[in-house]
Amino acid sequence: MLAAAVYAVRRLFLRPKCACGGSGACGSAAVSLRTLAKGQKAVIAAITAEGEMGRRIRDMGLVPGVEVQVVGRAPLRDPVALRLLGFTLTLRNREADFITVRTC
Repeated sequence: MLAAAVYAVRRLFLRPKCACGGSGACGSAAVSLRTLAKGQKAVIAAITAEGEMGRRIRDMGLVPGVEVQVVGRAPLRDPVALRLLGFTLTLRNREADFITVRTC
């Protein structure tokens, strides 16, 4: 229940940084977070994970409308380090596959 409340508050106060409002009208394609290169920024468009994994991803602050930047990758490209909302977060590629982003 707390996760749902946090998610609702974040959706109210976090707006997409893209000029198109995150709708994709600017011509940006929706891609998996896993495909972003180091230094690339994007706005989260959707979280496709369900159940426990979906809840965990949202609890970490990864909700639609949040801007993320890839700050690094491990030598074997897993995990990936992201910068969002003033903190750094690392995700496994199998978790990043459930996050769709728009690179505007």
